[in-house]
Amino acid sequence: MDAPEISVIPKPLLLERGSGEFRFGSHTPVTLRNGLPELGPEGYRLTVDADGVTFEADTPAAVFHAEQTLRQLLPPAALREAGGPDTWPLPHVQIIDAPRFRWRGVLLDVARHFLPKREVLRFLDLMALHKLNVLHWHLTEDQGWRVEIKRYPRLTEVGSWRRETLGDGRPHGGFYTQDDIREIVAYAAERHITVVPEIDVPGHSTAAIAAYPELGNQDVPAAAGPREVWTRFGIATTVLNVEDATVAFYQNVMDEICDLFPGDYICLGGDECPKEEWKASARAQQRKAELGLSTEEDLQAWFLHQISAHVAAKGRKLLGWDEILEGALFPGTVVSSWRGTEGAVEAARRGHDTLTSPCTWVYFDYRQSDAPGEPGAPWAAPTTLERAYAFEPVPEDMPSDLASHVIGSEATLWSEYMPSPRVVDYQAWPRLCAFSETVWSGAERDYDEFRGRLVKHLERLDALGVEYRPLEGPRPWQEQPAARWRAEEAE
Repeated sequence: MDAPEISVIPKPLLLERGSGEFRFGSHTPVTLRNGLPELGPEGYRLTVDADGVTFEADTPAAVFHAEQTLRQLLPPAALREAGGPDTWPLPHVQIIDAPRFRWRGVLLDVARHFLPKREVLRFLDLMALHKLNVLHWHLTEDQGWRVEIKRYPRLTEVGSWRRETLGDGRPHGGFYTQDDIREIVAYAAERHITVVPEIDVPGHSTAAIAAYPELGNQDVPAAAGPREVWTRFGIATTVLNVEDATVAFYQNVMDEICDLFPGDYICLGGDECPKEEWKASARAQQRKAELGLSTEEDLQAWFLHQISAHVAAKGRKLLGWDEILEGALFPGTVVSSWRGTEGAVEAARRGHDTLTSPCTWVYFDYRQSDAPGEPGAPWAAPTTLERAYAFEPVPEDMPSDLASHVIGSEATLWSEYMPSPRVVDYQAWPRLCAFSETVWSGAERDYDEFRGRLVKHLERLDALGVEYRPLEGPRPWQEQPAARWRAEEAE
C-alpha cells in the first residue's frame, strides 16, 4: 500500500520522508530543542520518527510555524472541531524550513464592506495556517470609518454608515470598538501576526469629512456644506484641507491608533488623492504660498510629513502607497508599490525599504477567470491562480545591490466587489495559498507541482469550512449585488 502523499503549503526548504508512522493526539508531548541559528528567527526543523515529534526552533515564532506545518502533516479531518478519533497518523519525516521574506502580508479592506469581528478572527486563523504574518487592515475610506476614536465619536456615529451602495437603497455599515480592536490585535499576536492599521489621508476621507465637515475644503463651491458618507466606488475628489487644525485632528487620531496598535508600522495611505479641490481652494493656495511650496504634490507631502513626524515621535514607522514618491519621503518610510513595480525600484534608489503589491499580479479583488458569474472587479483582466503563483516579489529591473530593500510583499483584498464573507473566502482562497508560497518559499517554483499539493490542501480548507474557488471553475452561486454593480459601473 502506497504511503499517503505529503502536502505542505507553503513549500518547505527541505522535506525528507521516512518509511513509518507515528500516532499523534492532543496529549502527545512534543520535544523542543534549540534550533538552527543560520535559519533566522523564524526557521525551524521538524522531525517525526518512532520516538515522537521534535521541534528545533529558537523563537516563539519559529515554534508556531513548526506547529502549523505539523497540523498540515495530519489528515485533513484532524482540522475539524470535533468528531475525530483520539489519535491521528503522522508520517515519519524531517522538515527544515525558513521564510524567504520577513513581511508576508495581506491587505484586508473592511471599509468598503464591513466584516464582523468573528470573520476577522477567522481570517487571522487562515493566515496563520499559511505562515502569513502581516495583516494590513484598511480601516478608513470614503465609504466608511471603521475604528472607534474616543476623542471624535462622530467618526463612527456618522462615518461608519452609508445610506446605500450604488443605488441599492440598503444602509451598510459597522465599526470596531476599541475593545474589539484590542481583542483582534491580541489574537493576531498570539499567532505571530502583526496588524498594521491604515488611516488613509489626505484622500479617501469622505467619511471623516461627513462626520466633521470642518476637515473639508469648505471654500470650494462643490465641496461646501454638509457631505455624506460616499455611496459609490472609485476615486472621490473629496480630500482633507491643509489647515493646522486638520493636521492636529489627525495627530489626535493617531494618538489613539498608536495606543491600540503596538506594532512597528502605521499606514497613512497617501494614494489616489485628486488635487482639484486644492487647486480650486483659495485657502489651500494661500496655504501653499505660506509654506513656500511649489505644487499640490508638495502640499500633500507636507501634510503627510506632519502626521508622520507625530507618529514617528511615538516610535513608529510609516507605510504609504507609491504615490507618496511624488514628493519628498519622510525618513524611514516604507513604500508599497501597487501601480506596477517601478515604485519599488524608485524607493530602493532613494534608500527606502519597499513592498511589492502590483495590482495586475496580487490584487485578489480581481476576477479569477472570464467565466460568467465570476465575482470580482469587472474592469480588470483576471488574475488566475497560476498567475498569482508566478508572481516574483523582487522586480526584474531591481539592481542587485538594492534588492535587500524589498522586505516582502502584500496581496490585497479590496472589498468593493466583496459584499459578504463568503465572497471574501472565494476571492482569497486558494490564491492566498499560492501567494503564501511566493513570499515564504524559494524563488524557484513549479506550478504543476504546487497544484498537485494544492488538491490535497483544499481538503483542509473544506474541513475548516472555507468557501474557496474550486480549481475546476466558479461555484454555482453568484452574488447578485456585485453583478448589478458591474452593470451600473459599465454604463
